[in-house]
Order: sequence, then structure tokens, then C-alpha cells
Amino acid sequence: MTSATRRLPGRAHRIYTVAVFIVLAALDNVAIALPPPLLSPISDDLGVGEPAVASAVAVNLLITAVAAVAWAYLGDRSDRKRVLMVGTLLWAAGVGATTYATTWLALLGTLALAGVGLGAVASVGFSVVSDLVSPRRRALVMGLWGLSQGLGTLAGTGLAGILGAADWRTPFRVLTLVGLAATVAYLFTARISRGASEPALQRLYEAGGEYAHRISRADLPRIAARRTNWWLVSQGLTAQLAFGSLVWLPRLFQAKVEDLGYARETAIIVGSVFTVLIFAGGALSLVGAMVGDRLQRRTPRGRAMVASVGVLAAVPLFVALCFFPLRLDLPIDETDRGAVVAGLLRSLVTEPLMLFTFLTALVAMALISAQSPNWYALLVEVNLPEHRGTAFSVGNLVNGVGRTIGSALVVRTFDALGYALGLALFQLFFIPTGIMYWLASRTAPRDLAEVDNLLRQRAEVGAAPPSQRPAPVTEASPS
Repeated sequence: MTSATRRLPGRAHRIYTVAVFIVLAALDNVAIALPPPLLSPISDDLGVGEPAVASAVAVNLLITAVAAVAWAYLGDRSDRKRVLMVGTLLWAAGVGATTYATTWLALLGTLALAGVGLGAVASVGFSVVSDLVSPRRRALVMGLWGLSQGLGTLAGTGLAGILGAADWRTPFRVLTLVGLAATVAYLFTARISRGASEPALQRLYEAGGEYAHRISRADLPRIAARRTNWWLVSQGLTAQLAFGSLVWLPRLFQAKVEDLGYARETAIIVGSVFTVLIFAGGALSLVGAMVGDRLQRRTPRGRAMVASVGVLAAVPLFVALCFFPLRLDLPIDETDRGAVVAGLLRSLVTEPLMLFTFLTALVAMALISAQSPNWYALLVEVNLPEHRGTAFSVGNLVNGVGRTIGSALVVRTFDALGYALGLALFQLFFIPTGIMYWLASRTAPRDLAEVDNLLRQRAEVGAAPPSQRPAPVTEASPS
């Protein structure tokens, strides 16, 4: 076996491996998105109130975020493929056991078990995918990986509604089978060496060596001391306060439609469909990814600058969107849901104000979404291969805290200020987010250079004949 083969598998095998991880990233979000739409039938079946079921779902989300940190640390120390397979089997077991829950306590336990397993997929999967992709296309592929999670959330919501209307347990059974199939798919993925795609380690792998460094407790202060990590993790709190508020866009549009004199059911349909159309603009994050990849090749500040400019430019558009009026061309018979949706789509063509509102929202989504793939890529590049899963999991935990706080606080703001003004004020949290990305663009060049230099030194040591090897190169302690 040649050193090149040891370092990275063939192109077809790499594509298959990336595809499996992208699908798995989607599936874990399908699992997370299943319970919320089914609160009513679950509560009726178990004989408890909806708040009790919602609390079990909240525990699932909390355990997923916290467990991800532990899984990431374990993955950074050991065989990541084995860790991922165990995690996938655990969440599949938890989801499958949920179909047998007949009490609230049983539901809490099975969702908690699923949460433990779900924590492994995103954190350890992030580390593996980062080692499959070269810096030249890193943001683009990481953007696809991130985009799949959003699609998984939409798929989970749809699966719950379509299959769970008659029996809430059915979508859980289907997802369990899919999870088991995913575990089988794991068996055929490539075993990726840490740092396999890093140019700085090319000499090490060409010499037939292997990157043997693993995370230890002594590394944790070093990860925390890296200034760019501070900005990349901290921005998640303010960003997710704003993103958490955007889940209430359907309610804002519903209120606007009701103000036009339409029935509540019609308003709910229009608000939900219009929001889905707007959120589809998130797919334009791939444009931001390609811009970030290109600019990063010119300047080490590139990715963070793209994220900063995109976030700050989106703020006035999101604020304006909250106050734009709607103009609709809906049928007289509002009981026909298909006709209502068709009327909404027609209004985007026949009503200039609706088209302008829609285009404004799409541009805002494209701008704000540019930060996501560049965040993934930059977090990879300012951390050593054995630190990446842990750094990501901490950032993901902070994101989850911000998202939870944002979605809860905005409801209280609605009560005090109304939907439009309340939602508009929450968009201002994107301003400190953009500033922190700009600060990251100032610290990133130094951190990128330090990581690259350290990897090159380690490659030199690892590629040298055993008799000529100096002492192993370790990262300097934080000052």
C-alpha cells in the first residue's frame, strides 16, 4: 500500500464517505425535529399535558448538546469511526425504544438515551469531514454538511406531519430502521487519518508516517487561549439569540395576514409557506462558501471577513422585513388549502410589494447564511486536527444555549412590544456577531500561521528516520 493510499482513499471512496456523513448529519436533525410537531398526540396518548412532553423534548436537546462535548473529546483521542458507530446505534436504540413508551417517565428515558447518541454524530462527524476536505474547497463542502442539517430539520418536521398524523409512533419506527441502515453504511466508509488533507502534513504521509497526536487534558487551556476560538465561539451566543427569534417569522406573517381580514387558518397557511420559501434562501450559503474559499486563498482574513460583511449587511434587511406590509391575491374560498398556497405563489408575481418583500428576505438569508460554512472552515483551520471535534462541540453548545434563550425571550418581547417591533429588535443581536467575526479576521492570520508552522514541524519530525528524530513538537503553553 502506497503512502498516498494510506493518507487519503480514492476519489470515489472519499465521495461515498462524505456523502454518508452528510446524510448522517441530516438524520440526527431528523431525530431532533420529530417530537415537537407531535406534542399533542403524544400527550394525549400518554395522558400528560403538552408542557410535560415539551420538557422531555427539552431534556433531549440539552443532553444532545452536553453529550456532544464528551463525545468530541473521546473522538479526538480515539478511533472516530468506532465512536460514530456506537453513537449512531445509541440514538437509533433511543428512537426505537420511544415507540414503546407508555408513560412520561419512559418517554423521558428513551429521549435521553437518543440524546446521548445524537451528541456523537455532529461533533465527531465534523472532525472526520474536516480531514476529508482540502483547504481549497473546505468551506464549500462544510457548507453542504451544514446545509444537510437544516434539510434534516425540515424533513423531520414533514415526516412527523405525514406519518405521525394517525399514529405518532410510526415516524419513530421508520427513523429507527433508517438509523440502523446508516450504521451499516458506516462499515464501508473510509478510515480517515487525522490531518490527512492538510498540506502541512503532506511530507509526513508521503514518508509513510501517521499523525499520532491526540488531545489530552493539558490541551484544553491551549484551545481556550486561542484568540480566534474565543471570537468564533462567543459570536454563537448573540447570533443564535437572533436566529432563535427567526423561528417566529411564521407568527409575524400570520398576524399581518389576519390584519388584512383573512381567517386564522388561512393566515397560518400563508405564514408557514411564506417562511419556508424565505428559509430556502439558506441554500445560497454555498455562494458565501465559494466566496470565502476564494478570498481565503488571497488573504488569511478572508473567511472571517466574508462572514462579518454578510452578517452586518443582513441586519437592515431583516429589520425592514419585519415592517413590510403584505399584499395578497387569495381565492374567495379560503377553505381550499391548495388554492391558498397557489394564491400566495401567484401574489409573488402579481403583487410588486410581495415580490419586493420576498426578494429582500432572500437576499437577507443569503447574506446571513454566508457565515455558517466559513465558521465551520475557519474553526477547522485555526485548530490542530486532534482539537477540532472538541472546539466544534463547545461552539455548538454555546449556539444551543443562545438559540434556546432567543426563542424563549422573543415571546415575552412580543407581549410587550408586538410582533414586528419585538422581532426587529432581536435582529440587532446580529451586530455584535458581525463585529466578533471582524475581530476574528484580525486574530486569524496569527493563529493560522501558528497551526501551520506546528504541523510542518511535526511533519518534519515524523518523516525523519527514527535515529535522526528530535524530541516531539508540542504546542506552546498559553501566555
